[in-house]
Amino acid sequence: MGPHAAFIWLSYAAVTVTVIGLILWLLADGWKQRAELAALERQGVKRRSSH
Repeated sequence: MGPHAAFIWLSYAAVTVTVIGLILWLLADGWKQRAELAALERQGVKRRSSH
């Protein structure tokens, strides 16, 4: 890889950590949205798309 191997590996590691972080954030947000939607439906609030 040459003299820049450390930079290349650190860059790959940074991208990997960032992508994994984004995936985890999206999963957590999806779970939160589902929980909030379920709470609203329990209160009797219905979705506008379900006429």
